[in-house]
Amino acid sequence: MSDFLAFHGLSDVLIGPLHWQKVKYYIPSTAWIPEYSLPLLGGDILGGLTVASMLIPQSVSYASSLAKLSPVTGLFSAAVPGIVYAFLGTSRQLNVAPEAALSLLVGQAVSDVLHSDPHSHPVDPDAVGLAVATIITFQVGLISFLLGIFRLGFLDVVLGRALLRGFVTAVAVVIMIEQLIPMFGLVSLQHALNPHSTLDKLIFLIDNAFTHAHHLTTVVSFGALAILVLLRKIKQCFPRYWFIYRLPEVFLVVVVSTILSDKFDWDRDGIEILGDVPVQTGDSFIHFPVRHATLRYLRKTTSTAVLISVVGFLDSIVSAKQNAAKYGYSISPNRELVALGAGNIVASFIPGTLPAYGSITRSRVNGDVGARTQMASLVCSTMVLLAIFFLLPWLYFLPKCVLASIICLIVFSLLAEAPHDIKFFWKMRAWVDLSLMALTFFFTIIWDVEVGIAVSLVISLLLVVHRSSKTRMTVLGRVPGTDVWKPIGEESTAEEDVPGVLIIRIRENLDFANTAQLKERLRRIELYGQERHHPSEEPQRQHAHTLVFHLADMDSIDASAIQILHELVETYHARGVAIYITHLKRGPRKKFEQAGFVELLGEEAFCKDVSSAMARIEGGSARR
Repeated sequence: MSDFLAFHGLSDVLIGPLHWQKVKYYIPSTAWIPEYSLPLLGGDILGGLTVASMLIPQSVSYASSLAKLSPVTGLFSAAVPGIVYAFLGTSRQLNVAPEAALSLLVGQAVSDVLHSDPHSHPVDPDAVGLAVATIITFQVGLISFLLGIFRLGFLDVVLGRALLRGFVTAVAVVIMIEQLIPMFGLVSLQHALNPHSTLDKLIFLIDNAFTHAHHLTTVVSFGALAILVLLRKIKQCFPRYWFIYRLPEVFLVVVVSTILSDKFDWDRDGIEILGDVPVQTGDSFIHFPVRHATLRYLRKTTSTAVLISVVGFLDSIVSAKQNAAKYGYSISPNRELVALGAGNIVASFIPGTLPAYGSITRSRVNGDVGARTQMASLVCSTMVLLAIFFLLPWLYFLPKCVLASIICLIVFSLLAEAPHDIKFFWKMRAWVDLSLMALTFFFTIIWDVEVGIAVSLVISLLLVVHRSSKTRMTVLGRVPGTDVWKPIGEESTAEEDVPGVLIIRIRENLDFANTAQLKERLRRIELYGQERHHPSEEPQRQHAHTLVFHLADMDSIDASAIQILHELVETYHARGVAIYITHLKRGPRKKFEQAGFVELLGEEAFCKDVSSAMARIEGGSARR
């Protein structure tokens, strides 16, 4: 560690403290590597080994069962992005690897390309799958990287939890239906009948599960699933015993089922096994991702890449924030986007790699067993790379139906939080959130995953725009006997002081988005007050003869907003309505002067506070 510390001190001399702080911000590994200490190594190694024991069978399952690609592509996807993320990411426990939902999206994109026009692509479906997965992963990486560079990490607050929960729940159901087919041994019959949509596959299962199922495959797959569920329950019952809690149940089931398959010749009895898995992907180990073989699928896969980028980032940032809060450090959403994007771009140089993002479950396990720095990610990726070159031949007899069982276990985890969220939304009477969740779920099930998430994204963004377009404002009244002005209805004693004078406090900065409806909002307040009324009802109030704008909460106003406001004031002037502006800060005041408000209203219309404006209004009324 002394070399690292010396390098750190030398860096301050050569680069300078201020610039070195920026380097540590943009490349987080330059902060944690020099300060790394040996006491942290034990926990990081244990975390990396534990997560790797889960990740190796999961990645094989995702690649072969969901993405319909070679198992080795899933393993490379679990190794390469994790190494890049360890050097560029800000979360210390986040495990970056393929995810079930994202792998399913890639698999659907591959199927769509293969079935769109059989004459427009090569005969070899494996080559098509490698090309489609490669160009999707490259696009995903590029999109995430650019979002981070342009500091758009705030996207996680734009898209709500209801959308994400509806999507995850629907994807869990889709994945379960997909995996029940190999678990019942119906893969050959599926290829013959070719059910396409999720509903078609569900009907296919209902018609054939109890009449054409392969009995030994069914027993092995559901037996493996039962053992996985049992072992997970046992682990939850004994959290204090580390040797039980850290038991890698998935890895154990894979090893035992492979040994049993070899010993009892299950492949001769009709159970499909993993078989030979060549490490080389395509005709070369490494390819530049943007080439003729992949560019032909660029336009067809861009929408999928965008959806994967959004969903993957949301999942990653939730996990990163959870761990940061738990272990007491901060993360940068923009740095996370850059790190995730760079990891996927580098991984796309290996043909067929799947998009990789953070996992809530694996990251939680990583921290629980002792990981405290990104070194755990390096350990995990190293173990996955060793598995690629040394472990795969030992998995020759691994039953594919066991891989399907592993994915079904993950489905249970995806479904686990849905009832809690539904109960919470119902309790809070959050009908919009419940509707958004339901729409995402049903569109995903009835059409496909892309349509479901696309429709929900559009609805969610429209809701955000709708809410942001409403300027936050209140009507002020005087507390009797004082010069204190409070929102009417908030303070029971506050009331309108002078009939026909409307005092409006605008409680935010003004821009083109929230000013467009300002005129209509003011008209409704002027005629109906702050109570909600239908536009068809008769007005409850007389037209105001004076408007006072309280702008203490406005720190900035853009050109479009000030133009709209100028037109609004001109309209009131034409009606003979007097306008006063109070509590105007220096920056907005300069904008008002440049826009010609002083010439339009006169200097006397700009008052220090509401009391000064009311004194002028009352004085003018007395003179009249």
